[in-house]
Amino acid sequence: MKKIISIIIFVGLISACTDRFETVNKNPYTISNESLLQDKNFGVRFATLAQGLTTSQMGEDLATDTFVRHVGTPADFIGNRNNTTYYIIDLWNDNMWDRVYDNVMSPGNVIKAAAIAGNMPLYAAWVDLYQVSALSRLTVYHGPLIYSDYGKEDKPSYNYDSEEELYDQFFAKLDDIYEVFSEYAEAGNKELEKFDATYSGDLDKWLKYINSLRLRLAMRLVKVDPTLARYQGELAIADEAGLILTTADNFQTFLYGGRHPIQTMNHNWNDSRMSAAHEEFLIGYNDPRLYRWYEPVTGDASLYADHPEFPYKGITSGSYITAKDQRIPFSKTSAYFSQTGNGGKYRRFLTAGEVNFILAEAALRGWTTPGDKSAKEWYENGVRESFKEWEVEGVEEYLSDDTSLPLRTHVDPVDSRNNYDSRSSITIKWDEAVSDEENLERIMTQKWLDAFLNANEIWSDHRRTGYPKLHYTPKNDSNEDWGIIGQEDFLKRMPFVFNERMNNSEGVAGAVAKLGGPDKISTRLWIHPEGPNF
Repeated sequence: MKKIISIIIFVGLISACTDRFETVNKNPYTISNESLLQDKNFGVRFATLAQGLTTSQMGEDLATDTFVRHVGTPADFIGNRNNTTYYIIDLWNDNMWDRVYDNVMSPGNVIKAAAIAGNMPLYAAWVDLYQVSALSRLTVYHGPLIYSDYGKEDKPSYNYDSEEELYDQFFAKLDDIYEVFSEYAEAGNKELEKFDATYSGDLDKWLKYINSLRLRLAMRLVKVDPTLARYQGELAIADEAGLILTTADNFQTFLYGGRHPIQTMNHNWNDSRMSAAHEEFLIGYNDPRLYRWYEPVTGDASLYADHPEFPYKGITSGSYITAKDQRIPFSKTSAYFSQTGNGGKYRRFLTAGEVNFILAEAALRGWTTPGDKSAKEWYENGVRESFKEWEVEGVEEYLSDDTSLPLRTHVDPVDSRNNYDSRSSITIKWDEAVSDEENLERIMTQKWLDAFLNANEIWSDHRRTGYPKLHYTPKNDSNEDWGIIGQEDFLKRMPFVFNERMNNSEGVAGAVAKLGGPDKISTRLWIHPEGPNF
């Protein structure tokens, strides 16, 4: 009863901003069995599935983006006691789940049924691919999910698959999807061309995405099941269709002229700002992506007095905040993410930078990689592709920098309780003389920088490896209800969602048993076991 009352209070507190959340997350498309069965032009329906792969404020900006220190918020939502300070707000926690099941799984099943009935296997496989993509994203949020039981009718409860079961199904489904796409690609089929905003119907590029997704999922398992991880990873690496190795092959979803959520949150709502961690690393490294991503502070030079040559200031993730106006002047995202800027036209999902960094880690672990390139080569390629995607210059000078360090101290000019000393002393230039552990940190630090506005995977990497070495949450409101996070530790997962706990309690109970620990933010996922990286 206490939790229900708190939710009612919460609804009242956020009623003023509910419209903003819904504006960004609202699905502009509708679908029904009847309309789809009458319309054999299935391709137009896939925009819904593509947009369902990402969410915005509650599912990302105030969750994963904050957890990996990519953003900070100047707003004291719910009295400055919320997800960003490790106090779980149920109605925020539902956002990612609802996005995946309402926008990808449910309409996807309708499309797939009609495609199968119409003998259109390529479209059915395309649905499967979007569903695997979406669920593989959601599982690093919660752990166990409903997959094999999803879509079954007239059940009193719906069972969750364990993480181990999910990954087995993901890999098996990718086998089936690859077979269909490969057959159509060999035949030169172009029927997706008029519907496919990502690859314009180029099935060879879709095959690269399928392989790259398999590689991503394989690396997640490297600590919990290194044999399976290497097998699946090298399967993807060896495939003749190849991987996403250049920015031209990036898998991204398009906004169709809509406004990028990061711009709405920064410029319309003033709910998001540059993070202190980005200030720490980007300024410390004199990284040119700083100028691509952010605007300088406006007005008060005292806000950046700790580094006057760099007029930028970020907010410590999980800050003590007493008034929103105090940090409104801090750095906003740049016009690059506006509707006329290149970064404002799409959402990132799986990029060449990420794939090259995965291959760097794979080579570091002794896996066979394309052309038997070294970890150093893949690492440097990852940085090059990141600079290329973000359209900045100076990458060779950047890669040769063996002295620059993250800023040693972050200063919050508003509240010193949010100050911190950097935990990282990693440099940029590859160093063959150091341990694999140190070079893994180097890979993960650059992978984290590249992952801006695509934080889900690097959040998984951070919990798996401990890298990059990010600052801890100053205002830690974790408690016994949802799990206590130590002051020098990080949140491990998000709890199962409120609607499921209320309406599928038996299924959730089974999910908790498969989780291997209580349904709390302090319980590690199966893919993130404790222990050394090597």
